[in-house]
Amino acid sequence: MPNPWLALDLGTDPAERIRQVGNAHEQFLSGDDHPQKIRSVVAESWRRSADALASPDSTAPIELSDGELETYRAAHPLARVLPIFRDLLGGLAEDGDHLMAVCDADGRLLWVEGAGSVLRAADRMNFVPGARWDEAHAGTNAPGTALAIDHSLQIFATEHFSRSAQRWTCAAAPIHDPSTGRLLGAIDVTGGDHLANPHSLALVRATALAAEAYLGRQLTPRASSGRVAALGRNEATLTFGGSRRRLGRRHSELAVLLLAHPQGRTGEELGFDLYGDEVSPVTVRAELSRLRRMLGPELLESRPYRLRAELDSDFGTVTRLLEHGRVAEALAEYAGPLLPGSDAPGITRLRNIVDGQLRAALLNSRDRALMRTWLHSPWGTDDLQIWEAYARLLPAGAPARPLALTRIRQLAAEYGLATSLQRGRN
Repeated sequence: MPNPWLALDLGTDPAERIRQVGNAHEQFLSGDDHPQKIRSVVAESWRRSADALASPDSTAPIELSDGELETYRAAHPLARVLPIFRDLLGGLAEDGDHLMAVCDADGRLLWVEGAGSVLRAADRMNFVPGARWDEAHAGTNAPGTALAIDHSLQIFATEHFSRSAQRWTCAAAPIHDPSTGRLLGAIDVTGGDHLANPHSLALVRATALAAEAYLGRQLTPRASSGRVAALGRNEATLTFGGSRRRLGRRHSELAVLLLAHPQGRTGEELGFDLYGDEVSPVTVRAELSRLRRMLGPELLESRPYRLRAELDSDFGTVTRLLEHGRVAEALAEYAGPLLPGSDAPGITRLRNIVDGQLRAALLNSRDRALMRTWLHSPWGTDDLQIWEAYARLLPAGAPARPLALTRIRQLAAEYGLATSLQRGRN
């Protein structure tokens, strides 16, 4: 069976394949939603691209520029492995025919390197640092599609959705934080049709694996025997002893509370954290007993109740990163509010602490890119204070400024407030 991630089967004539796929692309644009003789991964990407883009002649937008780009990529985890990318792929980028590109998890190009003539050709389609090359903004392309499907692949010539990119062939592989599995971005090689071979795909995949191995040695904050993930979900997941389990809502709350209090917590204290003044000692003991049976005495001990194993957590990672001034990494790690469906007093307090620390760091950073990421998230879209701070940082003629001011007026009206901009504090 042919490898679905490779663009060309052995013995395929590249020129004939370009013509064949180009015809299918035009038929697809004319309304044929199921193009023939096209790899399924490409056909699915074309459909996603057509839903997102107004035209196959759309150009990838530039979202980060000048100092804003420098600040953002300097703080990005992939900056740590840039020497690995250059060592393994730099030869290709320097041969005059290829580009090496690195993007973040949203498809924003952080670095694009190669010979001057190739860079100038790529510039004509906005394949430049700071441009947004995810599928929603640039259509089918190797780095953007690798992010969308979380798999390495090649995109060959006319397989690109955007016509301006169809003279290129590219191979890309996603890169993850090995300690959390979080998608960090992708590594890409872009060049001519000769890149459509198994070696280029193997090379970018090997480069991604080398980067992940290095990050595994550098980013792990401390040795731990397990991890709890509780951000952006109502039920936490616990990874421990080689297995992963999903905790119920009450057990999720207890696990988070015990993580937040490594010195231990009495039954009475946990009862107040869970129920406030309406604490029922019998109910608390029953919940703790069930949790202890589930986790086992090797993980949970009593008198006081505390976790015996060294467990890491996603919310703990966010706060540690913030303590070290790594705001971009903390924001990338943040998957949403802590157990958002919980109204337990102890959880509500912890949730407010984590959110407050992150929001304060964003405001203090004065980084428009980071603020924009927060504001475009489900939990940040109604954040009036950060919308106002973001608007103040935008130049008067910036295209995003009218949109920001409109959102500020909407939120101020909903909250019954006069905005700081209206009060003339900007």
